[in-house]
Amino acid sequence: MTPTKPMSINTDMESAINKANKFVSELTLTEKAGMVTGVNGVCTGNIAPIERIGFPGLCVLDGPAAVNPGDLVSVFPAGLTTAASWDRNLMYKRAFALGSEFRGKGTNIVLGPVGGALGRHPLCGTNWEGFGPDPYLSGTSMAMTIKGMQSAGVQTSSKHFIGSEQETHRHDISSNIDDRTLHELYLWPFAEAVRAGTASILCSYNRFNQTHSCENSELLNRILKEELGFQGYVMSDFLATPSGVKSIHAGLDLNVPGVIDAGTTKSYFGDNVIDAVNNGSVSLARVDDMVRRIMTPYFLLGQDQGYPTTDLSVGCLQSCGTRFDPPSCASNHTCNMPARDVRGDHASIIRELGAAGTVLLKNTNSALPLQAPKHIGVFGNDAADLSDGLTFMQPLPEEGYDIGTLDIGGGPGSGRHTYIVSPLEAIKVQARKIAAKVQYITNNAMLSSNEFPGIYPVPDVCLVFLKTYGAEEQDRTSFELSWNSTMVVNNVASHCPNTVVITHSGGVNTMPWATNPNVTAILAAHYPGQETGNSIVDILWGDVNPSAKLPYTIPAKESDYNIPIVNSTSSGGDWQSDFTEGLLIDYRHFDANNITPLFEFGYGLSYTTFDITSPLSVTMLSQSRTTLPDRSRSVEPGGNPDLWTHLLRATTTVSNTGSVVGSTVVQLYISFPRNSVPEGTPAKVLRGFEKVGLEVGESKSIVFDLTRRDVSFWDTVAQDWRLPEGLIEMTVGFSSKDLRISKTAALI
Repeated sequence: MTPTKPMSINTDMESAINKANKFVSELTLTEKAGMVTGVNGVCTGNIAPIERIGFPGLCVLDGPAAVNPGDLVSVFPAGLTTAASWDRNLMYKRAFALGSEFRGKGTNIVLGPVGGALGRHPLCGTNWEGFGPDPYLSGTSMAMTIKGMQSAGVQTSSKHFIGSEQETHRHDISSNIDDRTLHELYLWPFAEAVRAGTASILCSYNRFNQTHSCENSELLNRILKEELGFQGYVMSDFLATPSGVKSIHAGLDLNVPGVIDAGTTKSYFGDNVIDAVNNGSVSLARVDDMVRRIMTPYFLLGQDQGYPTTDLSVGCLQSCGTRFDPPSCASNHTCNMPARDVRGDHASIIRELGAAGTVLLKNTNSALPLQAPKHIGVFGNDAADLSDGLTFMQPLPEEGYDIGTLDIGGGPGSGRHTYIVSPLEAIKVQARKIAAKVQYITNNAMLSSNEFPGIYPVPDVCLVFLKTYGAEEQDRTSFELSWNSTMVVNNVASHCPNTVVITHSGGVNTMPWATNPNVTAILAAHYPGQETGNSIVDILWGDVNPSAKLPYTIPAKESDYNIPIVNSTSSGGDWQSDFTEGLLIDYRHFDANNITPLFEFGYGLSYTTFDITSPLSVTMLSQSRTTLPDRSRSVEPGGNPDLWTHLLRATTTVSNTGSVVGSTVVQLYISFPRNSVPEGTPAKVLRGFEKVGLEVGESKSIVFDLTRRDVSFWDTVAQDWRLPEGLIEMTVGFSSKDLRISKTAALI
């Protein structure tokens, strides 16, 4: 077993490490054991205070889209929606606003952002929490989110490390991943997270190559702490710790919740840490390192300096759930305790990002933006106000609740709404401004039976809202949108020759009605957060020009995707998930098998047009380009710093050639020389993107700087990143299929 590498002194962290060292020196062994073991308390996860030295303890809460549990908080757009914006600035702004709410509640550690599930399975129930199946886009989104949240003063715990690609039997499944696939696909976003300075990494429930992730020394010690130079602490997912001494030696630093049963000391850590030190099975130096890793981010982010106290209403919601005053509520809480309002003006960024993450997939004869229709029809159960309350109570069936719009997924990654602006509500407000009539049916059972009572005359435009629910601990079983979606669309379209379909979904869906000639426009709005209705109205009426691009591939048919969820019928109870497809997931799989998608990765329309208006110019930024990185350099967070050296720059120009102001995303893909890379290398991989706003007729220069890692592949023999021999091809365009210009270059 590889021993855990102690923290090293980093100049930026020197003061925080010195404070952490002083903190460690003042603790007794019992207090040290308490620092690495969670306890029951107000928050979802808690590190107990040490009153003797004035340490207030630590509060851990979900999740990646809202303070959960928490009242008077905002529900932000999901990670997948954020990725669909392809907008680094909005990624950061969302994260800073969300982090500010966690700080305002007195939360020290946020369980997010999410790099796993990456999205190997299109039907994984938690794909919406992350940023999509491309490691480059996901890694960039992770980095911007970490920087934004930690700039607000809260610690991020990047999760779930690693290979956590399905919810079905997530505690039992072994994700069996080869070395190259691990490095180039699933580890890539976490390397970005480490480089961005994430305080913590959350190890996952699943086994990795037969060994539990939270006691896997190869993962935690050799790869995370040595190869990537991770200086923070590894925290277990809740109840994911399978052992004590073994997990500690494997690199686990913090066991949560630690004390499993209230009033007991049932734990692999806790008093067992004391016994392990006393009998010599764990060194005191290792325990000191664990505490030091936990406390360094605390001091680095200034959480010892006037940090807000924990909002005790969080404990009420944690203990009481959503009932008014159940007897199960802990004696020191009351469900009438007022909550601390932390929402600020965050509704504006939520509304902006909700629109920026909405992808225009189809727009026949410029059906959108709407041109002052006088009769508007609104259809589908996803359009309506929530009828079952503002909080999604688990467990829900696969299709979720019936009547009510879906702005976020379910489970711990969700949030408690203070309010939600439904599409129907926002459309009514808009209709009053333009003196239009709104007719609606939100009962999908009625729509499925092709009954449209009271609809007269035929609307000028029929807006159909569909949804697909996603949540932790359950995977989807169908690619189609829920609640008889296909029948609903076809029935509405049979009456209405101008039918616009809007989907709210946490992942990939088939759209068998997409080619229906009466379906004139399609918008994939993902999970936009609490301002969902306002965001979609902004797009429908053209106050915002669509600029989002798909962060995944939409297939023409279900069978175009080839990776099933491992379940009892497919495995016979032997929970093995062999990642035999290697690097070929999502668009890489479609390219390798010459499958034409319905809508490709990176695709998205606009109300204007754009073009690449200059050749691709390539400049070498480093004249010293060895095949392997310089191994004499000391590892820093993110790995060998030579990997992050910019080797080349690609430059081109993009122009707005249409008649409307708008933004687009220019994307750069590279293709490796086939004769110098191993079998299974994708035909092309994303290695750059820039979102740019343009006035009508305006042109702007786009610059892509590529690092050594961007243009290398993982050599399993050398155990390092290798530059390929021969010519790499760089292609630039507006999607993975719409590539306009290319250029080749030799790296060595």
